[in-house]
Amino acid sequence: MVKDELSLSGSMVPNMRVLPKTISEEDLLKGVKAAKSNWQKLVLLLGFYQCMRVSEVVNLSRSDVDRGRGFLHILNAKGGKDRDVPIMPPVLRGLKFLPIAKGVRSLQRCSQALVGVKFHTLRHSGATFYLNDRGVDIRFIQQLLGHSRLDTTQIYTHVTPEGLKATFEEAWK
Repeated sequence: MVKDELSLSGSMVPNMRVLPKTISEEDLLKGVKAAKSNWQKLVLLLGFYQCMRVSEVVNLSRSDVDRGRGFLHILNAKGGKDRDVPIMPPVLRGLKFLPIAKGVRSLQRCSQALVGVKFHTLRHSGATFYLNDRGVDIRFIQQLLGHSRLDTTQIYTHVTPEGLKATFEEAWK
């Protein structure tokens, strides 16, 4: 038995992290196009492009938007921490629909309509998109996500099968 184990409900299981499901930007945009209301579109965009948690989106208000500086101020995020994150261009126009004025459950249902994913999948997909598709440095992703520790952010560095194949095809040219 492996020494590095966790006890969950009295049973011993290996200390392993399962990679969460991700969606592509293309899948996100299909979901945004199919969304029935502007607030639903904004919710999907904030989850993916801003990598926000559902509670952060629920609590976001117009006063948290600093258009002059180009930042969103996220108040009292996980761990009671505040952070400023740059407003991503695809999100900018939709910010006029703040506040969302919906609860966590409504936002979760909104995200599940998008290929049956959980809201947190949007956050994970956005971080993976920035790392793998846009080449953003992991330290910047760490700040965007509000992680204190880099090893928490490293779960987002997984490689897609397509990326793996393309890399090795390139290596043999």
